[in-house]
Amino acid sequence: MSILRVNEIRPVSGNTVSIPSGYNLSLAGIILSASSMMPNPAGQTGKILVSDGTNTAWQSVGPTSMQVFTSGGTWTRPPNIRRILVRLVGAGGGGSGHGEGGGAGGYAEKIIDVASVSSVSVQVGTGGGGTFYANAGQTGGATSFGSFLSAGPGGGANTTNQHCGGLPGIGSGGDINHYGGGGSGHEYYSGPVSGGSFFGGAAATGHPNGGSFAVNHQTRVAPGSGGSPAYAGSYAGCRGANGIVVVWEFR
Repeated sequence: MSILRVNEIRPVSGNTVSIPSGYNLSLAGIILSASSMMPNPAGQTGKILVSDGTNTAWQSVGPTSMQVFTSGGTWTRPPNIRRILVRLVGAGGGGSGHGEGGGAGGYAEKIIDVASVSSVSVQVGTGGGGTFYANAGQTGGATSFGSFLSAGPGGGANTTNQHCGGLPGIGSGGDINHYGGGGSGHEYYSGPVSGGSFFGGAAATGHPNGGSFAVNHQTRVAPGSGGSPAYAGSYAGCRGANGIVVVWEFR
C-alpha cells in the first residue's frame, strides 16, 4: 500500500483531477464513487436530500397530495408515497322533535407507513334518518380505513332514553381516538342543538314560525355531525351527516 501525504492536488492541465479506470479514491477507508457524492443543489430550493439505500436525490418535503372520501371506495397509493395521515369520522345520528338532537360520529386519526401497501378499502358511514317527536332517530353508520382505524356512529335521538339526545360515537385504532358531541335533550328555549363532530357543527335550528327550517337546511352541516332537532313535536328532526375520510399523502 502506498501512502501519499500532500496538502493540495492540482491537475497537470485544466481544472479537473481525474482518477484513471481501475483505481479508487479512499477516504478514511471508504471508497468514494459517484453514488457517494451529494447531487448538485442548484435549483433544489426547499428540498431535502433522501436516499433509497443505493442512490441519493433531492425531493420535496411535506404532504404532496390528498384523497378525500365522502362515500365508500378504495384508496390507492400514488407512486413514491411512503406515509399517510388518515383522519375520519363516523356518521351522525338522526334528530327528533322537541329539541332532541342526534349524537355525532366519533373521530380517529393515524399516521401509517404504506411503503408495502398498494390499496386500502374505505367505508364511509351514512347519516341516520330524522324523525318526529316521541320516535327514535336512526343511528348513523360507522366509517373505516381498512383494518387500520375506524370511527363509530352517533346514536339517534331517543335511542338510549326517551326525551334524551343521541349518544356520540368514538374512534378506535388511531393514534388519536375521540368521542363526537352528544345530542341535546327535550327542551324549547335554551337553543337546542345536536352533537358537533371533529369537523364542525350541525344544522341551524328555528322557531316554530320557521316551520321545517332545520330540515330545509340540513345539508349545511359538517361531516359526522348529529341531526339537529325540531323545535316542536309537529316537525321532524334532521338526518345525521354522513362521515368522511381524509388521507394526507407524504413522500
